[in-house]
Amino acid sequence: MVGYVGQGMGMNNFFRALRIGTRYRSTLLALILSSLAVAVLWGGNLGTVYPIVGVVLKQRSLRDWVDESLDSTLARRDASQQAIDKVLATLPAADGMDAAARESRLDRDERRKLSQARDQVLLEDKAAKWTLWVQPFVHRYLPTEPFPTLLLVVGILLLGTALKSVFVVVNIVLADRLVQLVAFDLRKRLYRETLQKDMGHFGEQRTAKLISHFTHDMEGVTAGVRNVFGRAILEPLKIIACFAGAAIVCWRLLLWSLIVTPVVCYLINRLAKSIKRANRRAMDEMAGVYQHLAESFNGIAAVKAFTMERYERQKMHRRSKDYLNKSLKISIYNSLTKPCNELMSIGVVCIAILFGGYLVLTQSTHVFGFRMSAHPLSFERLMAFFTLLAGVSDPFRKLTEVFNQIQRGAAAADRVYSLIDETTELEQSRDPVRDLPPLRTLSIAGVEFAYEAGCPVLNGVDLDIAAGERVAIVGPNGCGKSTLIKMFPRFYDPSAGSVAWNDIPLREIHLRTLRERIGIVSQQTLLFDDTVLNNIRYGSPLASEADVIAAAKKAHAHEFIDSKLADGYDTIVGQGGTALSGGQRQRIALARAILRNPEVLILDEATSQIDVQSEQLIHQALESFTKGRTTIMITHRQSTLALADKIVVMEAGKVVDFGSHSVLLQRCPLYQRLSHRELQAA
Repeated sequence: MVGYVGQGMGMNNFFRALRIGTRYRSTLLALILSSLAVAVLWGGNLGTVYPIVGVVLKQRSLRDWVDESLDSTLARRDASQQAIDKVLATLPAADGMDAAARESRLDRDERRKLSQARDQVLLEDKAAKWTLWVQPFVHRYLPTEPFPTLLLVVGILLLGTALKSVFVVVNIVLADRLVQLVAFDLRKRLYRETLQKDMGHFGEQRTAKLISHFTHDMEGVTAGVRNVFGRAILEPLKIIACFAGAAIVCWRLLLWSLIVTPVVCYLINRLAKSIKRANRRAMDEMAGVYQHLAESFNGIAAVKAFTMERYERQKMHRRSKDYLNKSLKISIYNSLTKPCNELMSIGVVCIAILFGGYLVLTQSTHVFGFRMSAHPLSFERLMAFFTLLAGVSDPFRKLTEVFNQIQRGAAAADRVYSLIDETTELEQSRDPVRDLPPLRTLSIAGVEFAYEAGCPVLNGVDLDIAAGERVAIVGPNGCGKSTLIKMFPRFYDPSAGSVAWNDIPLREIHLRTLRERIGIVSQQTLLFDDTVLNNIRYGSPLASEADVIAAAKKAHAHEFIDSKLADGYDTIVGQGGTALSGGQRQRIALARAILRNPEVLILDEATSQIDVQSEQLIHQALESFTKGRTTIMITHRQSTLALADKIVVMEAGKVVDFGSHSVLLQRCPLYQRLSHRELQAA
C-alpha cells in the first residue's frame, strides 16, 4: 500500500515535510524498532493458531508433535532417496563414464523427476536438522500433556499481546513526538520565510490566505505526516509479518494469491491523483472562507452601520456551500478507496481458498502444472495460512484511511511550500554593503513604480534630500506620496530609476543595515498586545527601562503612562492598542522611534487622526527630536509643515515643485489649493 501512495507527480513537497523528521534520527529509529516489535508480535500471535489446531486439539503435546514431525520428515527423505536410487539403478554401467554422463542418457521427464527428488532430499535434510536442534529443548522444558500445552500456548498468546500493547503505546508516543517536532520546525520555517517577503505579499486579502496556510493547511500537513510516521510505518510492517508467516507455510501459494494486487494498486493510484486535486480545491475554498471572515469582522462597524448582516450571511453561505461541495467530492473519492482495498483483500483470500483447498483435498503438490509445495499441505497448515492472510485485512483497512490522509497532506504541503518557495521581488545583492557610512544625501533619480502593470503610481520622480534636512511631501490623495517614502526602507523597489544612500544604491545595501538606520511613525499606529514598555522597546530590544522612560518623556507620553494607566509601563495595551486613545497610541509610537534614535525619520501622516492636545504635544516632541535629523514627512497640517526646511509638492506620481512654504504659496497653484483646504479644515 505504502509503495504506491507516493507514486506519480506532486508528492515532492510532502516528501520535503517528511525529510524534516529524518533530522531526529534517534526518535525515528526508536519509532521504527517499536513498529517492528509490534508487527512481529502481531504475526506471532496469529501464528499460535497452528499449535492450537494442529497439536493440542488433536490430543497431542508439543513433544509428540516434534517427534512425529521428525519421523515424518525422515520418512519423506528416505522415500525421496529411494526414488533417486531406483532411477540410478536403471542406468547401465559403463567403464570410464562418470555419473553425470550416465544420467544424461535419461529422457527429459526422468531427469526432471530425478532433480525434484534431489531437491526434496535437500529440503527434508534442512527440516530434519532444524527439528533435531529444537527437539532436546522441547523434551526438556515443554509440557508432556495436551492440556498443559494448551495453557502454555494461551499464556504465550497473552504475554505476546501484553508486550504488543506496551510497544503500541511507545509507538504512538514516539510517532506523535516526531510529528509535533516536524510541525514545529515547518511552522517556524513558514513564519520565518513569510516575514522575509516583501510588502506586496501582505495586506488584508493576503493576510486571510496566510492565516489559512498557518491553520488549515498546516493541520493537513500534520495529519499526513502523522499517518506516515504512525500507521504508514506500523501497518505495512504488520502486513509484512503476516505475509512472512504465510510464506513460511507455503510461499508459492502466497505469490499466486497476490496475483490480483497490481490491478487494484493501479486503480488506487489513479484515485490518489483525484483525491489530491479535490483536497487542493477544498483548501482554496477554505482560504476564501477565512478571507470573508477577516473582511467582515474587520469591517464590522460598516456592516452594522449599513445593516448589511443579511448580505454578509448570504456571502458566507455561498462560500461555505462551495467548500461543502468540494468536501463531498473528497468524501466520494475516499469512499471508493475502501471497495478497492476490499476487492484486493477478498481476491487474495478467494485465490488462496481455491488453490489451498485443492492442494489439501487432493493431497497434491501442483496446481495447473506449477509446483506449489514440497509435499502436500495439511489442514492445520492451511488453517494457519488462512489465519495469517486474515491478519492482513485489519492493517489494509487502516491503510485506506492513511492513504486518504496522505493525499490531503500532500495537497496541503503544496500550498505551504508554495508560500515558502515564493520569491520576493526585492533583489538581494550577493555582497551587500554592511558598513554603511553616515548619510550625506538621499538621492531619488528617475524613479518609476506601479503596483499593477499599466497603472503607474510614480512616474519619473527626481529628488535630493540632504543629511539633516527636514522635508515635507504634500499632494492630493493618490499622487504617490506614501509609495515614494516606502522606497527609503525598501518596502518596495522602483521598477525604473534608483534610490541611493550617498552614492550607494539601496539595492546594494544589506536590508537589515539599511532599516536599522531608519525610524517610521505611520498614520495607522500599530501596537502589539503587550506592555507599554515592550511596545516602546520594540525595535530596540537591548534598551534599558531608563532609556524607555527617557524616550517616553521626550515624546510627552510619560505623564499619561505613569498617571493614567493602571499598571504604568506594565499595562497591556490590547490588540492593536485598543486600550489607549489615538493620541496615546501615536505618542507611544513616537517614543518607539525616538528610542531607536534613527538617522532618518519618516513620518507618514503621523498627526492626521489625533486630537488637538495630542497634536500639540507631538509637535513639541518632533520639533526637538527632528532638529538636525534627516526627516521626511507626509502631512497637510500647517503645524507640521512649519517644521519643514523644504516642502515637495507631488501630483500624478511626479514632483511638480518644491521650496519653502512662502515660496510655494507664491508660485504653485496646487499648493495654494491644498493650503486653502487645510485652512478650511482648521
